Amino acid sequence: MGFIFSKSMNENMKNQQEFMLMNARLQLERQLMMQNEMRERQMAIQIAWSREFLKYFGTFFGIAAISLTAGAIKRKRPAFLFPLIPLSFVLTYQYDLGYGTLLQRMKGEAENILETEKSTLQLPKGMITFESLEKSRREQSKFFIDK
Repeated sequence: MGFIFSKSMNENMKNQQEFMLMNARLQLERQLMMQNEMRERQMAIQIAWSREFLKYFGTFFGIAAISLTAGAIKRKRPAFLFPLIPLSFVLTYQYDLGYGTLLQRMKGEAENILETEKSTLQLPKGMITFESLEKSRREQSKFFIDK
């Protein structure tokens, strides 16, 4: 009779462990999906910000270009056109970020760094561990009593 009871307990324990493993996996998958969704939303906000900034900066650049060109023609001094050079670089960058392929190129470069330059991404002193956190917490705590 003890053997039957023990066998039943072992099966229940095995079923419970499988359920816990499945539940942990499901929770991890949900967390990963949520983190990816948050990342996508943040990137969408970044692109939208860039496009909005481009509208305002494009207007400023257009007014500045017309004004500086008119001033250069009126005063016969082409030096008035020099500020347009750095402004055009900013305008081109913002356009490329908002509507061009800059994000795809940045993604490709990031993938290349992850594949070929892994050592540059390592944290100083390695990964943070529970022990190192506890040590720092104990050093900073004024009221810590070691039992």
